[in-house]
Amino acid sequence: MEVLKKIKPNKQEEREVKVKIDRFLKKLNPVLGDAKGVLGGSGAKGTWLKGSHDVDVFVMFNYRKYKERSHRLADELEKRLKKKFKKYSRLHGSRDYFQIQENGFTFEVVPILRIREAAQAVNITDISPLHAQWVAEKSDEKLRDGIRLAKAFCKAQGLYGAESYIRGFSGYVLEILVIHYRGFERFLRKVLSLKERQVIDPEKWYKNREEAIVALNEAKLHSPIIVIDPVDKERNAAAALSQEKFLLLKQKASEYLKKPADDFFVKEEIKFSELKKKKGNLVYFEVDALQGKKDIIGCKLLQVFVFLKKRLQEFGVIESGCDWDKFWFLVKKKEIDKFEIKKGPPIKLKKYALEFKKVNKKTYVEKGRLMAKVPRKFYDLKGFVKDKIKDKYVKERIKTIKTISFSF
Repeated sequence: MEVLKKIKPNKQEEREVKVKIDRFLKKLNPVLGDAKGVLGGSGAKGTWLKGSHDVDVFVMFNYRKYKERSHRLADELEKRLKKKFKKYSRLHGSRDYFQIQENGFTFEVVPILRIREAAQAVNITDISPLHAQWVAEKSDEKLRDGIRLAKAFCKAQGLYGAESYIRGFSGYVLEILVIHYRGFERFLRKVLSLKERQVIDPEKWYKNREEAIVALNEAKLHSPIIVIDPVDKERNAAAALSQEKFLLLKQKASEYLKKPADDFFVKEEIKFSELKKKKGNLVYFEVDALQGKKDIIGCKLLQVFVFLKKRLQEFGVIESGCDWDKFWFLVKKKEIDKFEIKKGPPIKLKKYALEFKKVNKKTYVEKGRLMAKVPRKFYDLKGFVKDKIKDKYVKERIKTIKTISFSF
C-alpha cells in the first residue's frame, strides 16, 4: 500500500530516533537511583508513525518499597530529575508526570510501579508496560503496519484519541482490534458488523458476553463497544469511546471499503479560502489556548466551541467545525429579529407576575402566561459575535479568541 510508505518510519529514521532515545535514557538513568527509565508507548511496541517526536518513558519504581507511598511517586521522580535536567514541566494527571524537551523530541516521563500483573496496579499507568509487552508479543511486522494504517486512518478522520474532548479510539484500543482481527482492512470490515455493546475479548477472559457484563463495573459499560483489556480482565479499554465516534468510524470504514484511497489517511485542514466558497455567512475564529495539560485545555476549547455554536443557533447554523485553534460557523442569517421574546410566569401566580412586569415594561398574555418583547442589544451577526466572545464563560476557558473574518 502506497500510503504505508508515507506513514512508516524508514530504517534511517528508526536508527536516528533510537540514538536520541538511547541518549536520553543514558542521561536519565544515572540519576534515578533505585528506579529505572524504560521506553514505553508506541515506541516500545514498534507501532509509531513517521515524523512522530513524542516519546513515552516510564520510570519504574520498586513495587514493595513504594506501593504504600505510590501517591508520592511524582515527588520522588522530580527530586531526581532536578539533578540532571534544568528545564522540565510537571503536568497533572491521575498521577503527575513530566515533559522534557531534548534534541527536538518531547519526552513524557511517567513514574510507575514495577508490576508483574495488572492486579498489582495502584494506578492505571502502572499497567502500561504490560500493554507494550502484549502488543510486542502478539504482533509481527505485517500487523504492526496494519496498526499504523489504523492510527493514520483514525487521526485523519478525527477519531483518534481517548481524551475527554475527543472520546475516540486510543492507540492501544486500535492495537488490540487490529491484532484481534488480524489486519487493518479486516478490522474495518468487522467494524461494519459490530453491534451495540458487543463484547470483544481477545484473550477470552470470559466464557460469553453475559459473564463479561456481570463481571465489569457498571461505569465501564457505557461505551458502544466493550473491549476487554488483554492484560486486565476487569477493564474495558474502550470505556472512553463515544457513540458519535463509533458511528463515524462505521461510516468512514464503509466509504473506504467501497472505494479505497490515500485521501482517507490525510487529515483535511481547515482552510479559510475554501470555507469562503461555501454558501452562507461565515464566521471564522483563531483561538489562543491556555497553558496546561492537553486533555484539560482541549475540554475548555470544546466547551467554548459548543457555547458559541449554541448561541449562534438563532442565526441558523448550517455547518460548523473546530480544529484546536480554529473555529468556524456557517450560518443562514446576517441579522435576527430586533426583539426577543421572554417567557414569564403564569398570570395566576400574581406575586411572580408582578415582579416580571416590573423588570419588563412591555408585557402581554399568551395562553395564560405573561410574555415580554425585549429589545436585543445586538441583532446583527457581527455585533452579536463580538459580544459573545467577551462573555465570562469564554474568557475563563481560553487565553484569547479573535474573529479573523466575517465572509458574507
